Amino acid sequence: MSSQNAAEYTKNTYNKNVIGCNKFVLFANFQHVTSVEQEQDINLMTKVLPPLPERMRPRNLDEYVGQKHLVGEGSVLRNMLSSGNLTSFILWGPPGVGKTTLARIIALSLDREFYQLSAISSGVKEVREVIDKARADRRSVFGSDKGSPILFIDEIHRFSKAQQDALLGAVEDGTVILIGATTENPSFEVINPLLSRCQVYVLKSLEVEDLQLLLDRALTTDPVLKTLDIKLEETQALMRMSGGDARKLLNLLEIVIDTLPKDKPIVIDNQVVTKCLHENAARYDKGGEMHYDIISAFIKSVRGSDPNAAIYYMARMIDGGEDPLFIARRLCILAAEDIGLANPNALLLANACFQTVQSIGMPEGRIPLAETAIYLASSPKSNSAYMAIAKGLELAKDTQAAAVPLYLRNAPTALMQELGYSDGYKYAHDYPGHFTDLEFMPDQLKGTVLYEPAPNKHENALSAYLKSCWPKYYGTADDSQKG
Repeated sequence: MSSQNAAEYTKNTYNKNVIGCNKFVLFANFQHVTSVEQEQDINLMTKVLPPLPERMRPRNLDEYVGQKHLVGEGSVLRNMLSSGNLTSFILWGPPGVGKTTLARIIALSLDREFYQLSAISSGVKEVREVIDKARADRRSVFGSDKGSPILFIDEIHRFSKAQQDALLGAVEDGTVILIGATTENPSFEVINPLLSRCQVYVLKSLEVEDLQLLLDRALTTDPVLKTLDIKLEETQALMRMSGGDARKLLNLLEIVIDTLPKDKPIVIDNQVVTKCLHENAARYDKGGEMHYDIISAFIKSVRGSDPNAAIYYMARMIDGGEDPLFIARRLCILAAEDIGLANPNALLLANACFQTVQSIGMPEGRIPLAETAIYLASSPKSNSAYMAIAKGLELAKDTQAAAVPLYLRNAPTALMQELGYSDGYKYAHDYPGHFTDLEFMPDQLKGTVLYEPAPNKHENALSAYLKSCWPKYYGTADDSQKG
């Protein structure tokens, strides 16, 4: 890039303008302030420089921090860059781990045109505009060594099905190389036809060593921070509050430094950071991937009979602002699915918990939620009812045409009576023990057993009764003692 173009890009970026159309951006190489510019008045620089995370955005893979499994020596993306054979892919990971930066570095390394769309502000019209411009650009450089332009879509999970459909043809024929970035699970948020045309690469939260490297680099290379006398004595609070998010870490550092007086050495320790930033907002995104991870861990902890882990994950959800009725509904499902007939009172308690939380709200609602979670986790488990209905649904799907025996049908009309409807039905209460050996399944399903009692205190009694009634299906009553 020429110095004139770099200067123009820097000017436009700092003023938060866009290059090209007003709905999409063609990014050029990010340039740090030159040595000449660094000699300008520092007060002027602080007025025009972007925030610290943008100033520290790496320009190549050597400056990129973290994600060694993707960009380290011999890794998939580094090999892709070395070969120049770029294919469409989606970067999935939490905020602030380098998804956008990685996309820009790839475009710059391969000298490709780079378009960016934000799923928040762009519609189908903007998608088609970018694709049309990409086609025109490809025709204008036909015969050159340049490959397909790169279209980067931030928060691609927010794109509607229609917007994602609009991308399919251009991705399929190579008009653009799609790089999507998402904090959500692509399996749920990206349509299958588009997902099948892209690889998915998972990015991880940054490790403490990565975050420390970013801090050291910012303090020693940033044109503003390196002019200040900063002593970083403790970093635990910064690390904890950033939660593996590089952007958040650098923003926190900048906020702390801006808060402290500059007429003496700036000493940063845990107490100073906590005082400046108060309490860190919980990193629980009710609509994001963390939401699904935490509720999954909660459900499995209750199912696995660990009340301590169940309470911990419930506390994570409550602290993060989760809807308490969502938690209560999950408890009702757990009571029916996983405790089931091993302790029928569990569902009664879970339903009472739901009604109580609905009535009293929070914060008091946390108490019946905790009580119910502990009770369910500490109860014996049985999924026999869950398995029975699952088998029943599968069987019903394959036997929709199975005829109900005539003797089980009602006969409200004379014609039905003449046809034998209800003829031969035996009223159970007219027989000893309120039971009669009458086959209730359709003829082709006689002998089918869907419910299999689990061996526990409550279901042992059910099993004994069923064996006394149906020894041909459940064995004899004596067999129940063996369970």
